[in-house]
Amino acid sequence: MARAQFSAETSGSGEFVRQPNRFTGRVTPDSDSPPGGGPDAHGRWPLEAGRYRLVWCRACPWAHRARILLGLLGLDDAISLATVDPIRDERGWRFTLDPGGRDPALGISYLSEAYLATDPGYTGRVTVPALVDTLTGRVVSNDYPQLTLDLSTQWRSLHRPGAPDLYPVGLRDELDALMAEIHRDVNNGVYRCGFAISQAAYDEAFTALFARLDALSDRLADQRYLMGDAITEADVRLFTTLVRFDAAYHGHFKCNRHKLTELPVLWAYARDLFQTPGFGDTVDFDHIKRHYYGTHPAINPTGIVPLGPDTSGWAAPHGRG
Repeated sequence: MARAQFSAETSGSGEFVRQPNRFTGRVTPDSDSPPGGGPDAHGRWPLEAGRYRLVWCRACPWAHRARILLGLLGLDDAISLATVDPIRDERGWRFTLDPGGRDPALGISYLSEAYLATDPGYTGRVTVPALVDTLTGRVVSNDYPQLTLDLSTQWRSLHRPGAPDLYPVGLRDELDALMAEIHRDVNNGVYRCGFAISQAAYDEAFTALFARLDALSDRLADQRYLMGDAITEADVRLFTTLVRFDAAYHGHFKCNRHKLTELPVLWAYARDLFQTPGFGDTVDFDHIKRHYYGTHPAINPTGIVPLGPDTSGWAAPHGRG
């Protein structure tokens, strides 16, 4: 069988099985802890503006979600931002973009230092996004699905005036079901294609991915966004995969039935979001390509980063709305 990119996350049948999220603390306004305190008995950290730091990578779709929400909700001043290098070494995500190679707020060179300060026995893969407490240096959460939902709900008192409701109460059941399908078949589906090490595992993931993209195209044919006429968390989650599709997933992960630019409805929808403040201005195609093509030696052993595709089309009129 072929060599796996992440052997600890590969099943016996050659399927990529993503590791669970280790840190699942939550920042909430109903925490029993006083300001400056740690998590209460229920794992709830106190809601405090300026205390927590979001560690993200411009290349990572899971982290990109949280970055988009900070801007859309006006939380940029409440939660500080740390950006890691798109290229990992053997110790993982690095703060080499900062002077001296250390994050100025956390004082660390590698995100793994915060992971080990929180759990000295941690041996899993270090992932972004990670919400880190600047007072203790501990990781509050790397639970990316819950983290973004909490930004919409638990941090509401610190939202900017007029911030969008990305997780409306009346739509949550439908949203949760839709986002679960998108996660399984699209967000994680591209990884299940790219990291598969058996033909059967790849075939299954590829078929599910494009069947879901076809269904989403049908859904979006007569409405601007996934839930109608307003952006929700589901759109954010789908966008971060679509914006990487032609630059990385089509070639690098063998998701090549069609390019995004060959799927008219999804291509127009993705451009619509890209041109919405808070979306396209957080995209870095250089970081995306350098990360994917430069850090997966089992898939791309030469490390050559492609010069294409042409990204100028993202600015073309989308004709939606």
